[in-house]
Amino acid sequence: MDDAELIAFKTDIDLRQYAAAQGYEVDKSDSWSGSTVMRNGADKIVIKRNGNSHYVYFSVRDDADHGTIVDFIQNRQQCTLGQVRLILRQWTGTAAPLLRFRPLVSASKDRLRVESDYRHMAEAPAHPYLLERCIPAGVLASARFAGRVRVDRRGNAVFPHFDQGGLCGYEIKNRGYTGFATGGEKGLWFSRTKPDDNSLVLAESAIDALSHAALFPDDRTRYASIGGKPNSKQPGLIRATVAKLPARAVVVTAFDADPAGRALVSMVRILLENFAAEDGRNDLTFWAHLPDIDGADWNDVLQHQRVSSLLPSIEVRKSFTASG
Repeated sequence: MDDAELIAFKTDIDLRQYAAAQGYEVDKSDSWSGSTVMRNGADKIVIKRNGNSHYVYFSVRDDADHGTIVDFIQNRQQCTLGQVRLILRQWTGTAAPLLRFRPLVSASKDRLRVESDYRHMAEAPAHPYLLERCIPAGVLASARFAGRVRVDRRGNAVFPHFDQGGLCGYEIKNRGYTGFATGGEKGLWFSRTKPDDNSLVLAESAIDALSHAALFPDDRTRYASIGGKPNSKQPGLIRATVAKLPARAVVVTAFDADPAGRALVSMVRILLENFAAEDGRNDLTFWAHLPDIDGADWNDVLQHQRVSSLLPSIEVRKSFTASG
C-alpha cells in the first residue's frame, strides 16, 4: 500500500528548492526545459519529474545515486526513513521558496532514460569522425556549437534533439553508421544562440549545418537541423524556433539539392507564409540555399572544397536563391 505522506513528499516538495537549501546551485548553461542541472562542488545532479509527477534526480558521476527526494537525502546523510520524514515534514506547506523555478513537465520513462544516457556522455569538441568529414576543429570547438556534439561509449558522434519539453532524443553518427536514441524521438538539433543573431540556417542534418557554418562563417547566425525526413511534430518545432528570431531576421533553408531537399524547402516556405498570415510576422526574409550540384549536400561541398587542388577556381560563394 502506498504511503500517502511519502507520495506527498515526492510530489509536493520541489527537489530543486530542497537542493538549493543544501548548497546546490543551478547551472543555467547546462539546463533546459524539462531538466534542471544543479552543482555542489564536484556533485552534479539532473532534476526532472517522472510520469507520476515525482521530482526525481540522478547523479552524472555516480550511477547508483538516483531516485526521489527521499533517496537524495538518504544517499547524502545516511539516515533512516523515519529521520527523512522528520526532515521533510518541515518542508510541507511551510517553507518559503528560496528560488523561483519554472515548472518541470513530467517525463516518460523513455525520456528519463534517454537523458540519463546522454548526460553520461562526454563533450566532443574535436570528434575524429567529424574531422574526417572535413568539419574544422575550430567550428566544432566554437562557442556557437559548444556542447552540441558528444561522444558515446562506442566512440560515435552524438547530436542532441530538443522539443518543448527539453531533450527528446539524439542522433548517432559514425563511419558507415547512422542511428537514433532507443526510446527517443526526433525534435530539432540546435546550435547555441545569441541575442544579436539575425539569421537562422535550417539543415537536414547536424553535419550539414556544421558544414554550412564552415563554408559561410557568420557570427550572427544560429543553426538547426531536423535529422532527415521530418516527423509530424517537427514543423511545429520549426515554427516555434522561427518565432524566437528577432525582427527582420533571415531564415535560410540549407537542404540537399535533391527532390527531398526541395520538398523541405517548400514545407518551410509554407510554414513561414502561414506564420506571417496568422501571427503578423511579415518582417522575416526567406532564402533557399541549395548546393549547385544536383544530389549534393553541404558536407559534400565542404569535402570537395577541402580536397581539391583548385580551390581558387571552385570557391563556394554565398549566393542565395530567393524563394517565396
